[in-house]
Amino acid sequence: MMSGKKKNNLNTNSNAYTIVYASIMVIIVAFMLAFAFKALAPRQNINVALDQKKCVLAALNIRNLTNKDAAATYDKVVKTDEIINESGKVVNPGSPGADKAGFKLNSADYKAGRLALYVCQLNGQRKYVIPVYGMGLWGPIWGYIAIDADKATVFGAYFNHESETAGLGAEIKDNAKWQEQFCQKKIFKPGSNTIALSVVKKADVTDPSTQCDAVTGATLTSKGVSAMLQEGLGKYKAFLIQK
Repeated sequence: MMSGKKKNNLNTNSNAYTIVYASIMVIIVAFMLAFAFKALAPRQNINVALDQKKCVLAALNIRNLTNKDAAATYDKVVKTDEIINESGKVVNPGSPGADKAGFKLNSADYKAGRLALYVCQLNGQRKYVIPVYGMGLWGPIWGYIAIDADKATVFGAYFNHESETAGLGAEIKDNAKWQEQFCQKKIFKPGSNTIALSVVKKADVTDPSTQCDAVTGATLTSKGVSAMLQEGLGKYKAFLIQK
């Protein structure tokens, strides 16, 4: 005798089934991605911090180190990561390890006048490293400028970018020789407190002591670097003219 109940089969071809199935899969995938992101976050943060330390060292003309050597060298050379304001006053003196105060700041803090200042000791000499931020042709650019104890002479520089054109604007990061030309340049116009360090076309150089050659074929990126230096060093001007 057959049962009087109808068999209730699931219609896998229906729109409702497709929507429910897709929604469940999206939730599962989102959960897995969130879990993976949380699990990998500590390692990602370590890598980001290490890359930042390498950038600071690059400005000090210390490059091509292994991750282990970079971490050890940073701890040895960078004594503290102060936070100062635009009046040159120390807001936070930082601490040994130099990765808890100014090291944590970003471009938003920079715009708000909370400025990172890396105080370094290299071969028995005091150096300062300051970060600068700006805009290139296609997106953000940034850099680190190392300065001698006189607060007027560039010891070294390192620049990076988010999306400049390979072989052109990207040369601000990829061309170490281009970065080397900043070494020994003067920050101020001779005999004044006017920020003069800049990037100009070779034919337009009028003061070789403060001007660097632009990247060939990357006029707008070069102008972005020049504006970044003018604005960035301007924020640190009170500190730089303190004796």
